[in-house]
Amino acid sequence: MLNAERRISMKKYIAEFIGTLVLTTLGCGTAMLVGCNADNGCGYILTALAFGLSIVAMAYCIGNISGCHINPAVSLAFLARGEMKIADFCGYVVSQCLGAFAGAGLLYGIFGLGQVYDRTGGYGSNGLSGVHGSAASGLIVECLLTFIFVLTILGVTSKKFKHGSFGGLIIGLSLTFVHIFGIGLTGTSVNPARSIGPAIVAALDGNDAPLGDVWIFIVAPLVGAAIAAVVYTLLEPKETAVEEEEAEEKPVKAASSNPPKNNNRSNRKKKRR
Repeated sequence: MLNAERRISMKKYIAEFIGTLVLTTLGCGTAMLVGCNADNGCGYILTALAFGLSIVAMAYCIGNISGCHINPAVSLAFLARGEMKIADFCGYVVSQCLGAFAGAGLLYGIFGLGQVYDRTGGYGSNGLSGVHGSAASGLIVECLLTFIFVLTILGVTSKKFKHGSFGGLIIGLSLTFVHIFGIGLTGTSVNPARSIGPAIVAALDGNDAPLGDVWIFIVAPLVGAAIAAVVYTLLEPKETAVEEEEAEEKPVKAASSNPPKNNNRSNRKKKRR
């Protein structure tokens, strides 16, 4: 039994590793190719879409295996709501950070071997140039954007509501949404793993500036996610309209399932008469 649980957990961790690798490689890789200058509208939108579409693809790929968190902030929100064990949370976070590091490593190989120019200067790392180096502003931006993103995820994935098969699309579009606002300010992290991986690879390549600011992109998303978990738990209705309808249908179904009483006795009485 224990071995079976370990196998299931390992599959989840591998799925989270793959998902975060894809998110980092395609999201940060697109930013490196097209740039994230707010004046360059095309590159700006393409980068936002690359991150969002990565989530959509992975949601329908590994979502059935691990839930497709691919973000320590998202995992923290589920942990805070009691929907995740601490052991799994630790396994998820380690897998996500390793996946992001591997994704950034792939970009190092692709851009280095191909002699492709990195328009971000740091493998798609986050920074504070858009807010003129203000750590306070960066913290507010990242906390706010993560709050919005995680609140959307909690609403879409709530077991009390039936959102059908559109959940992955909605979450992906919401990530695109927060990127559109945040790219010109902080590069939009809302994901500590996505920030840690490229920052480490950039430091190994001689640019340690992103590593100096990476604490902002760890602390702010985690705080934003924790606030989102508390707020959604307080706002979430105890009983939904769907549950009320099901409760009303139960007595009707119970009544219809009971067969009508036999009138054999009354028929017998009539025959005797």
